[in-house]
Amino acid sequence: QVPLVQSGGGLVQPGGSLRLSCAASRFTLGYYAIGWFRQAPGKEREGVVCVSSSDSNTYYLDSVKGRFTISRDNAKNTVYLQMNSLKPEDTAVYYCAAEAGVGLCSPHSYKYDYWGQGTQVTVSS
Repeated sequence: QVPLVQSGGGLVQPGGSLRLSCAASRFTLGYYAIGWFRQAPGKEREGVVCVSSSDSNTYYLDSVKGRFTISRDNAKNTVYLQMNSLKPEDTAVYYCAAEAGVGLCSPHSYKYDYWGQGTQVTVSS
């Protein structure tokens, strides 16, 4: 069973919006730092955004600042990535990940303990 279950994604035109969801059934996401990563064909996986377990710290990749927003719904044990003003260069497989512990969240994938299955986001006209 995949620790984190993702939904959302798909094909959208440039300038459009998508919301990705990341849910857990075996543990409480509120106790974990959550990161969203993406990997485009031929490129390395990169950290897009993260939020610390206390929600006091966030990180946004420069290229998505002002366009992407991470949020939690603790009642639903779900984390969301709202993506607005999408660009073709945002096209990638997106992954959510959870890191146990406290402190600053990290944009580095090796720090994360649990991963979602990935979901394709394609921005194209």
